[in-house]
Amino acid sequence: MEVKVKICGITNLDDALAAVDFGADALGFVFFSKSPRCVSYDKVETIIKKLPSFITTVGVFVNEKTENIERIVDLTGIDVVQLHGDEPPEMCNLSRRIIKAIRVKSLESLDPLINYKDKVSAFLLDTFTTDIFGGTGQIFNWDIAVDAKIFGRIILAGGLTTDNIVEAIRRVRPYGVDVSSGIELEKGKKDHKKMKLFIDKAKQA
Repeated sequence: MEVKVKICGITNLDDALAAVDFGADALGFVFFSKSPRCVSYDKVETIIKKLPSFITTVGVFVNEKTENIERIVDLTGIDVVQLHGDEPPEMCNLSRRIIKAIRVKSLESLDPLINYKDKVSAFLLDTFTTDIFGGTGQIFNWDIAVDAKIFGRIILAGGLTTDNIVEAIRRVRPYGVDVSSGIELEKGKKDHKKMKLFIDKAKQA
């Protein structure tokens, strides 16, 4: 099955439409104020209204209150909620499908997955770094991602680039891959040549 590609950290319509044209399956919008890729609700609503019908939109939240998440997804039209902080399993009972991000340091990082297994549509595995929630550009041991597949669909993230995406997919065979910093000109702005090459390589791997 062809791997799904999520382009995360979208902040503008130009990057969003380019990602879609290049074959991305999903676009991620960061609603975490401490992220350099944080984007306003109004802008996301405007972007989503101009997207083709079959593109999945994902809102990325970090330790946000449930009521705030529900308000934001209703306001923007987001399809899927990505919980990228320390959210407990009971917080996964939202009105949208859930992707739970797990920051991977070692094999023990997978221990909590069993508690989320029946509550989420996929797990996103990202690299653990102290005090930084995603977008670090660092990879982790992909063998751990292979082991994680027993818990459900796996979306591989963390340090993916045009140089390593083919190897990553061939080793892990994930449900999907997620890229943000690996295809940027600067934080919040995508390099369209890199984005197209990344998607092409991922789809052909």
